[in-house]
Amino acid sequence: FEGERLLGPKLPIVNPPLWEIAHLGWFQERWCLRLRPDGRLEDSLMKNADALYDSSAVAHDIRWELPLLSIKETYSYLAAVLESTLERIEREPENESLRYYVRLATFHEDMHAEAFHYTCQTLGYPVPEEKRAIEMQAGDVEVPGGKFVLGAVPGKDEFVFDNEKWAHEVELAPFRIARAPVSNAQFLAFVEEGGAPPRYWKKLDGAWLERRFERWQPLVAQAPVRHVDWNEAQAWCRWARRRLPTEAEWERAMAAGALVWGAVWEWTASIFAPYPAFVVDPYRDYSVPWFGTHKVLRGASFATPRRLARPTFRNFYTAERGDVFAGFRSCAL
Repeated sequence: FEGERLLGPKLPIVNPPLWEIAHLGWFQERWCLRLRPDGRLEDSLMKNADALYDSSAVAHDIRWELPLLSIKETYSYLAAVLESTLERIEREPENESLRYYVRLATFHEDMHAEAFHYTCQTLGYPVPEEKRAIEMQAGDVEVPGGKFVLGAVPGKDEFVFDNEKWAHEVELAPFRIARAPVSNAQFLAFVEEGGAPPRYWKKLDGAWLERRFERWQPLVAQAPVRHVDWNEAQAWCRWARRRLPTEAEWERAMAAGALVWGAVWEWTASIFAPYPAFVVDPYRDYSVPWFGTHKVLRGASFATPRRLARPTFRNFYTAERGDVFAGFRSCAL
């Protein structure tokens, strides 16, 4: 991001990159350096840091008008925060609370790294796209019913988010689930019978094209369809006489080794809600404000850092968000 792209157009689904980059440093400093044991915050290295870069307090629409740091000042701030964080880790190797917050800041930055890819796709900016192909296996696999433990197991992973806590038993009926996400070819059949095409498709001279970042390219038939929202996924399922899996079914099938995943996030039928005995973690705004209004996606996309991808991770967006790298798989009725 440089020049005019440091701010870019004001849209509800993206942040100005200049703001978002500095927000990463603010978040790391807030949790890893400024937080006191009594919950109060020490002063920031930056003047007016909280008024500028606190995502919970700074309304989205005004982020383009704020007196933001320059990109040079932003990188200096990030470097200073990182250096101080590393020094504290070395100074306090047994501080478990610090280890937790360092991991929180790391995964937070990973998620924003993927969000920068969303921004580039939305605005048509070029980006080096990592080719993370998956083998698109055909057909369904039958998954037996019974009791299944859903969620993260304490001690198995070094860090999990509060909405993954904790593992609890659920009862599932037997089901059949597709081995791979719905492909472009499968979705195209729906489109050609009157369904709406995904937002980055167009037909030119009788051939379907798809925009990947700044480039229009021929539709790859066997690639997983992406940039479909939850409503579009449901429309395809109605047409195909199929259904979306619940998140418990998705995780159960993953545990059984039945699924090919990792190219796109996958919509599920589930509403984002707390697990039984949920307890909010210190970063209160990560999950709680979004319960009941968002849908759960599972898996990972080609742009997801691998250390963030695990079977219990719960992504969540509102049903109309198709700008993200989202696809879906289906279950037999």
